[in-house]
Amino acid sequence: MLPIDAVAHSSRWRHRHPVDKAVLGLGLTLLAISLPPWPGAVLVLLTALAVLLGPAGVPGRRLWRAYRVPLGFCVTGSATLLLQVGGPEGFLSLADGGPRRAGELLLRTSAASLGVLVFAFTTPMSDLLPRLVRAGVPAPVVDVALVTYRMSFLLLDSVRRIREAQAARLGHTTRAAAWRSLAGLGATAFVRAFDRAARLQAGLAGRGYDGTLRVLVPEAGVSVRFTAGSAVLLGCVAALTFVLKAFVLKGPLS
Repeated sequence: MLPIDAVAHSSRWRHRHPVDKAVLGLGLTLLAISLPPWPGAVLVLLTALAVLLGPAGVPGRRLWRAYRVPLGFCVTGSATLLLQVGGPEGFLSLADGGPRRAGELLLRTSAASLGVLVFAFTTPMSDLLPRLVRAGVPAPVVDVALVTYRMSFLLLDSVRRIREAQAARLGHTTRAAAWRSLAGLGATAFVRAFDRAARLQAGLAGRGYDGTLRVLVPEAGVSVRFTAGSAVLLGCVAALTFVLKAFVLKGPLS
């Protein structure tokens, strides 16, 4: 199981309905995209951090390990706005207004990523996917996503076991041995994936599979209080953004 999935399964909000957490997490994401980068995205980022480390109870180390990957994409994507190719100053030069645009993009994307992580760290995929059928998503699409989700963990476990076996047999001592081990790892994982898929298909056929996977979904109702509180929090973030923006534009002494 991936670390983010392990945290989601043990989250304090695990038993809340996904709609409750979607209103908060995806609402923060929408605010990060739509509000002005300063101070809107900053407020969204701070709010998402407070929610994750506070009520949601996400460990800070786990949060950083999951957040550093999208943050790296945010930084590299924003860095491209700093430079321009061609022009009177040469083949490669600093873009006019590049630092400002790069900073705004970095604030928006980093805050939006944290908003998505609010939902991801509190909602296991096994709770979300079966409910998508009720939302109108075709059942075969949900079934494929659910099987792929479950099979991915088995495949990752197989890869881990193969690597441990290769390391125990000194398969990574030299560069040539490491390349041979990598090739063997890919071939073995490929064969095992097809073998597991064949056994899964035979098992489903033996159980009378009719095109729909029926799984038990934990009973949970949409909490009006939690959803209303999330809406109030989002409204406060939006209102505070425009108040601070107007205060900065007018100045404290104007």
